[in-house]
Order: sequence, then C-alpha cells, then structure tokens
Amino acid sequence: MNVDYQLTEQAFIDAGVTDFPALYSQLRQTELFDKFETGLITRETFIPALQKAAATPVTEVQVLKAWDAMLQDFPIRRLQILQQLRLYYDLFLLSNTNELHEEAFNGILMRSHGIPNIGVFFDKVYFSHRIGLRKPGREIFELVLGENGLKPSETLFIDDSPQHIAGAKELGIQTIYLEKGMTIEDNIFKSKE
Repeated sequence: MNVDYQLTEQAFIDAGVTDFPALYSQLRQTELFDKFETGLITRETFIPALQKAAATPVTEVQVLKAWDAMLQDFPIRRLQILQQLRLYYDLFLLSNTNELHEEAFNGILMRSHGIPNIGVFFDKVYFSHRIGLRKPGREIFELVLGENGLKPSETLFIDDSPQHIAGAKELGIQTIYLEKGMTIEDNIFKSKE
C-alpha cells in the first residue's frame, strides 16, 4: 500500500494538534501509539486521547479522517506481484498497525479492487495490534520465524523503516530496505520487458 505519513501529520496539524510531529512519525512515536499498535488500548481510548491533545476542539470524525489520511492506495501491479510470488514462496505480512488502520486499508482494498482483505495475498498475516508485539522488537521476528519453521538465512524481509530492517538483521534475516521513493514493482520485482 502507498502510505504517506506527512498527510496524517498535516491533517492533525490542520485539526489543531499542532505538536503531532512530536507525538508520531514513521521513525518514532509516543507510548499512546505504541499501546494502540500492540492492542493494549482500543479506539475508545485512543481517539479521546488525540482529541485531548488538540489545542482546539476536534470531533471523532476529524480524528479518524486525519489518522487514516496516510493510507493511500494499493497499486494493482503490487497485488499481482504478491499473487505471482505466492505460487513459489511462502509469504507473510508483518505489519505494525492498529484496529482503525486495518479496517481502513481493507475498506480501500475492497472499494478499489473488490478484494475483502489483504490477508488473501499471504499465507499468514501478523498485525501488531492482534499479537501484542511490534517491529523492530526481536520477539515479533522470532514469533514469525518459529511459528512457520523459517530459517533466518533463508528468509527475506522487506520494509520501509530502517529501524525495522535493523531489527530483522540482528536475527540474521535477509533484508531489503525500501528507501523513500522505492517500490517493489520498480526496484525489486521488475517485470521482464
């Protein structure tokens, strides 16, 4: 999925949460976001906490719209690549996410491609808010490796956050860091022309 963290940051700033960049970014976040991404708190706690952080009154709808602003689209070529890879490899999705974003990105996938959820492209999905662990923690990588009988040296982990790549490398997992501007379709799994 295309994700643009700046869109969420700007949406919260526009809604009155002027210090949002200090609360949350791709590289770091406060305890509130950690707890939400590991399922320790629910939307019923998360949304009011963000409303309280605003300098001016913010509605629940404004919070939801701002929080989901980063979630863009699922390019069809990426979905096709996943379908093709799954014919030959075991595929797992390991994502730091939360209940609101899971609901939102599955909705985007359904509206844009008629696919009910991202899980159809993977053998197993690991969402941080469902398993209580987050990347780059060692435990989450060990869980995926252990549950699926994977050898780190024969496992490839692709991610767009350097701290997550570093966490995987510590366990000997092969990695590809998707730097800003890189995509799997243009830079990793290129079509033969």
